[in-house]
Amino acid sequence: MNEDLGIKEILEWYLTAGVDETCGEVPFALAEPAKEMPRIVPATVSAAVRSAENSARPATTELAQATINACQSARELCQKAETLEELKKMVEEFDGCALKLTANKTVFGYGSGTARLLLIGEAPGADEDRSGIPFVGRSGQLLEKMLKAIGFDRNECFITNVLPWRPPGNRTPTEGEIAVCLPFLKRQIDLVSPEAIMILGGSAANALLDNGEPISRMRGKWLEYKKSDGGKVPVLASFHPAYLLRNSGQKAKAWVDMLRMKQKLCNN
Repeated sequence: MNEDLGIKEILEWYLTAGVDETCGEVPFALAEPAKEMPRIVPATVSAAVRSAENSARPATTELAQATINACQSARELCQKAETLEELKKMVEEFDGCALKLTANKTVFGYGSGTARLLLIGEAPGADEDRSGIPFVGRSGQLLEKMLKAIGFDRNECFITNVLPWRPPGNRTPTEGEIAVCLPFLKRQIDLVSPEAIMILGGSAANALLDNGEPISRMRGKWLEYKKSDGGKVPVLASFHPAYLLRNSGQKAKAWVDMLRMKQKLCNN
């Protein structure tokens, strides 16, 4: 056999020749576990690991403090906004969230400032990041059809997200990112003062209501959101349209949620 052959070629040659077992020169028991070699860690490596861990602690502390400061800044800033236009400008100029650095556009809430129905998603996607308008992609088109089916035009509603900036690659936002952006969402709710809120998706529901329950347990139930002035708004959680596009079998449940919302608003 040619000694210049690579491992792949040798294995292929063995298979062609009918070799289907491997044999060693020394017998051994298959049932006997292999002896584990002692793990030797050079002192220099251990020292390097300890040094990295120690240096990471101050960095983590600094990051946590930066998040706390950004949350406080966001709360103080948004309370100064008396209109949605003022709040939008403040969000666009806010630099306390790193997501802004990777996003193309700030995606602020869109629709009527006196809407009876306010809808909340989690974060902008690629289409929204390009346009600067929430829910304009495939999931937005599905949402628009669902709203029309219960007699609502999307322009009559107010549609927004927990985050005004798209996370890179549509990754799940961190707790810190949500905490920093949450004051801006809550201020939008205060300024619009809707008769009812529909939250789309478990992430958005947990961010606003902070109850930690999965969307499968929250949907279909009337919950409450307490505004900064103490007023309470009825909330209905449902599946996110993007989830429905991937799981068409859940559309019937989402339709039931839409009908519940229609009934609630018709009775008000």
